Amino acid sequence: MLRFATPIFFMIVGFIYLIATLNLPKARLGDPNGPMYFPIIIAVLIIVSSAVYFFQEWKLRKEEFKEFQLIKEGRAPLYLIATIVLMLIYTFLFERIGFLYATMLFLGGLMFLLNGRKRWIYNIIIAVAFSFITWYAFAELLQVSLP
Repeated sequence: MLRFATPIFFMIVGFIYLIATLNLPKARLGDPNGPMYFPIIIAVLIIVSSAVYFFQEWKLRKEEFKEFQLIKEGRAPLYLIATIVLMLIYTFLFERIGFLYATMLFLGGLMFLLNGRKRWIYNIIIAVAFSFITWYAFAELLQVSLP
């Protein structure tokens, strides 16, 4: 039964996302349903891919399921908990200090967690470069307002 937890979880997430998307306010300019198209596509893709994943797991239901055992081994529980904590901190900081600085801190923390301190210059370069390129692409090129 544990084998089906992930596809069922993401199928529920897809339906919640779809319902939330359908409740978005209508646009005042242009196509009134315009803001809904991309999120609906994403929600449908999540639901369809979860259904495909569910049926793939259904075919393997008589075989032993070992995937969740890997989470309990080694440093995986530490990485999992630390990543969740970093995401919560990122969520808290996002509105307060903005996308660019919050993303740099989040990616930097995640890179240091996964790569360690030995590759500190690599971690900093990736965190700063990715954050800046992403910010530039959305804020300047696509004219998307970021906090």
